Parts: sequence; C-alpha cells; structure tokens
Amino acid sequence: MEAAPLFHEIAGGPDGGLAHWLTTADGLRIRVGHWPLADAKGTVLIFPGRTEFVEKYGVTAKALQQHGYASLAIDWRGQGIADRMLKDRMIGHVGRFADYQHDVQATLAHAEALGLPRPYFLIAHSMGGCIGLRALHQGLPVQAAMFSAPMWGVEMTPITRVGAWIMSTLGMTFGFANILTPGQSTESYVLREDFDKNTLTNDPDMWEVFKTQMRAHPELGLGGPSLRWVNLSLREMLDLSKRPAPAVPCLTYLGTREAIVSPQRIKDGMAKWSNGTLRVIEGGKHEMLMDKPEVRNMLITEAVAHFAAHSA
Repeated sequence: MEAAPLFHEIAGGPDGGLAHWLTTADGLRIRVGHWPLADAKGTVLIFPGRTEFVEKYGVTAKALQQHGYASLAIDWRGQGIADRMLKDRMIGHVGRFADYQHDVQATLAHAEALGLPRPYFLIAHSMGGCIGLRALHQGLPVQAAMFSAPMWGVEMTPITRVGAWIMSTLGMTFGFANILTPGQSTESYVLREDFDKNTLTNDPDMWEVFKTQMRAHPELGLGGPSLRWVNLSLREMLDLSKRPAPAVPCLTYLGTREAIVSPQRIKDGMAKWSNGTLRVIEGGKHEMLMDKPEVRNMLITEAVAHFAAHSA
C-alpha cells in the first residue's frame, strides 16, 4: 500500500486523513484519500465531479465525521493527481467512459484492505453521479446513496446539443477526438471566473477556498474536456436514461439555479426511482455541498439521516 500526498493545508478535513496510490485493472495510477474514525457507523464513498479532487471534499469529510461516519474520496483518472492520458494534462479525457468503473473497483478493494467499517454509503456529485449510477447498476455494495446535482444529462440549448453530438462524433470518426472541445479553456474555471458570475456556489468564502486550492496546488487543476470525453459522456448519459432505476434507496438534490447538468434528466430519473426522493433547493447552484454553511449542513444532516434509515 503506497502512500500518496494528501494536501492537508488546503483540504480542511478532519485529523488523521491519509492518501494512497492505487493501480487499476487497466494499469493506471489513481489516488484515493480517506478519513478514518474509530467506531464509525459506516463509511461514505465520495465520488467527486469532473475537475474535482480529494482535497475539495475535506469539508464534507469533516461534517460526516461529526455525524459518526468515516469517508473516502477518489481522484478519478484524468484529474487531480491521478494519471492523465494526454500530453496537455489540462484537457479532461478518458479512453472509455466504462474505464471509470476500474477506478471504482480499485477503490472498493482499497476500502476493504484498509478495513474501513461497513456498511458503505455513497455521496456522488455531478460526473461522480453518472459514474455512481452506473456503479449501482453493476452492484456497488452500498446501503443507500445521495446524489448532488448528478450528471445524468448536460444543460445545453437544443442547437448546442446537436452541435456537441455532431462535432464529437466527427472527432471520434476522423481521429481528432483528443483535442480540446471548441469553446472550452485549458484554464481552471475557478481561476478565470468572477464570483458574481460563477455557476457553482452562493458562498463567497467557499469560492475563495476554491481559488486558494488551485493557486497552492496548480497540479490539481483541470480545464475543459476533450471531444472524446464529450462524446463518450453523452452516450453514457443517454444509455443510463433508458434504464430502470436501481433498487438502492436514493436521495437526490437539485438546485433551482442549476446551470451545468440537466434538471429535466434528474427529474425524469427520480420520477422512476420508486425508493428515491428528489429535494429541490430554492436558489441552489451546482455545488450545494460547497455552498453556504447552512445549505451544506442541511444536505449532510439529511444525507446521514437517510443513511441511518437504511443501515443494515
């Protein structure tokens, strides 16, 4: 078990956090961080969104620990300080969308090796919500799940959606799918956007935390996606939208000011989830786990109550 860096000074997580390098079944190196807790009620697996990294969820880990839960978070392949697959490391990229499930399996094996306490639960945000939904279909061994603005669709105008499908499909067909998607930037969003225009959080203090994290450790940063990532993600989301809901009890959050993922896809997905609940938060943006303290505390309090209700 090889130790990896965990940047405590920007994570703000509970004491005792550790990180390790893992090698996936297809040979890539990813990083997983965890925050143990003696006599924990269980362990929450945290699946971050696109561009995110382990340290960003230190605040979530601290809140979970206060409620009696250990936690674990992942640097997905292609982001954080996990292996990146393109020469320009700031372009978000993946070989196949199904490859993220290799990261899930390596993480589960790591949780077992660490002896992190069961039962397991899931908190999945944005792209992590897409990966997490597929993992549930494949038997992810969690008792209950909480999704925050899951990427079950992307919010685009009809013209932009058609353009995304056409351009990314052409890229896949004619061999230029590894380039940055036109209109995107290789600079981290939080460094190039002002707080007043941001689509992530209503909390100016958390926005400054985001900037501080990027400036302190620019190697964690990520820009826009490749055409390949766009095409594969569109196909994955479309396929998932056609499937019945998993049997796992689910609590999902959607903000009324969501501007990144598709609110309609989330509503449609939750409408067929027989043991699922959709919570629409007035004024919420994309990252409600990173919003004002009263919002993120509410989400965590409700999530752990949901977990407790479904503990084996």
